Amino acid sequence: MELLILFAQAHPYVAGALLLFLFLLLTSLRIANQYQRAVVFFLGRYVRTAGPGLYLLVPLFEWASTVDIRTSTTSVEQQETITRDNVPIKINAVIWRRVVDPAASLIEVENVGEAVTQVAITALRGTIGQHSLDEVLKAQDSISEALKATIDGVTEPWGVKVERVEMKNVEIPETMQRAMAQEAEALREKRARLIKAEAELEAASLLKQAAEIIMASPAGLELRRMQMITEVGAEQNTMTIIMMPSEFVEMARAIGAKGGETPKP
Repeated sequence: MELLILFAQAHPYVAGALLLFLFLLLTSLRIANQYQRAVVFFLGRYVRTAGPGLYLLVPLFEWASTVDIRTSTTSVEQQETITRDNVPIKINAVIWRRVVDPAASLIEVENVGEAVTQVAITALRGTIGQHSLDEVLKAQDSISEALKATIDGVTEPWGVKVERVEMKNVEIPETMQRAMAQEAEALREKRARLIKAEAELEAASLLKQAAEIIMASPAGLELRRMQMITEVGAEQNTMTIIMMPSEFVEMARAIGAKGGETPKP
């Protein structure tokens, strides 16, 4: 310390110049975080993008604006639009975006966040107008991809990359909700009737196969009759059913046919 004081007393101009240099050096030092970039201007003209870490500015001639390059979200407020089949709906969305060119995001547009929001509103209305209500409700992924491509195409010159677009909520009129509920109920009833008809068709086919097997083997029919009598008796019913063998039925039918013949003169 004493040596510095002696040196300053012996060389006051040199000491003053050194102090001025240290002051200018300290005021020109800047630090940008890992998620930041510094856009440097020299007398109002863009010269470079600095960071992350330590960087220098020319005092009085250069200044910098920091830009956050992390992914951020932009909410698109609820918009009322009309689908291709003339159904009014209300819809809102969320956009995930990231600055990939800090200089362009400062130079090319005044407020990049507000600009992205306005582009998203216009794109949302235009894209929904190209799809029907069923497509909006069932194909939201493809519509979100279309929205992303449209918004990204506009924001690319601003140094902004749109990473993802999601539709948060879709509101439809109450009358349309009731109509859709009735349609869904009708489809469920149709499905139930089709299932019942298919079951009856399958049962009829199986009964036909069983009848063909029984006709090919009359003894099988007798065994089935005996089984039915056993089942009725096992249920402790007061009524007993006795079934006539098929031979008696055939014989009675033959006798009736002969008796009904008209004798020839």
